[in-house]
Amino acid sequence: MIFLNQVLNAIIKRRRKEIEDIPLNEPLPHDMLTSMIIKNTFRDVNYIEAGEIARSMTDTEIRFSLLEGIIGADYKNANMFSFIVYYILKNPDVKKKLIEEIDRIFQDDKTRSITKDDFYSLNYCEAIVKEVARVFPIIHTFARCIDKPDEIAGYQWPADTLFRIYIDAIHYNKDYWEEPDKFNPDRWMDENFEPKKNSFIMFGGGLRLCPGRKLAMIELICLMALLFRKYEINLVNTDSPMKTTNIGFIVACDELLVEMKPRN
Repeated sequence: MIFLNQVLNAIIKRRRKEIEDIPLNEPLPHDMLTSMIIKNTFRDVNYIEAGEIARSMTDTEIRFSLLEGIIGADYKNANMFSFIVYYILKNPDVKKKLIEEIDRIFQDDKTRSITKDDFYSLNYCEAIVKEVARVFPIIHTFARCIDKPDEIAGYQWPADTLFRIYIDAIHYNKDYWEEPDKFNPDRWMDENFEPKKNSFIMFGGGLRLCPGRKLAMIELICLMALLFRKYEINLVNTDSPMKTTNIGFIVACDELLVEMKPRN
C-alpha cells in the first residue's frame, strides 16, 4: 500500500502540473483523473460556489477513488474477460452461436460503433457473461457480519459474527440450478428463466450490491462484440487449462494463449 500510494501520489501531482500549464482557453483531457482534479474548481464547467458541500477533492480522496477503480473495477473486468474468452473458445457450439448473433446485428460491418440498440440486442453475449460468472466467479468468497444475534442453519450466533460466504457452493447447488456442472449459456435465453433469490452472486447482493454492475456488463458485452466480429480467435492449445492465481479475494488469469487473425 505504501508503494501504491507513492505511485498514485506522483501521478496526481504530475497531472495537476499538466493542468496548470494548459491555457484556460484550451480544452482539458477527458479522463477520470482530470475530472476528479478539476471537480468544483473554476475549470469545472459545472462549477458553482456552494460552500463545503461543493469543495474540490483532496489528493487522498482522488487516490482512494483511483485505487478503487483500478482494483475494484478494471482489474476484475480484465480478468473476467479472459475467463469469458477461454470458455467461448473451449465450447465451439457457444462460439458459433456468438458469432451468428454478432453477424446478424452488425451485418459484416467490422468498424462502426456499437449503439444502445445493438447492446440490448446482444442477448446471447449477455448470457455468456452470466454463465461464465456462474461457473467461474472471479470472487469465490465474500464476507457478511450480523449486527444482532440470529439463528442461521439451526445454530444460534451472537452479534458481530463474521460469515464467509462461498459462492461456488451456491452457483453449483443442484437445488438452484439444473445441471449446475454444465457450462450452458442457453439457460439464460429462456424468457421464463429467473434465478432463485440469492442463488446468483455475480455482483454481490443486498445493500452492498456492486454500484458498477451495469457499466461492467456494458464493457464486457461490447468488448466481446468488438473482438469477435473482427477477429477469428482460437486457443493455442485446446487441451491446456487456463492458468489462474488467487490474489487476495480475486481470481486472476496468469496466462491465456490464443491465436488471432482477421476474419474474412
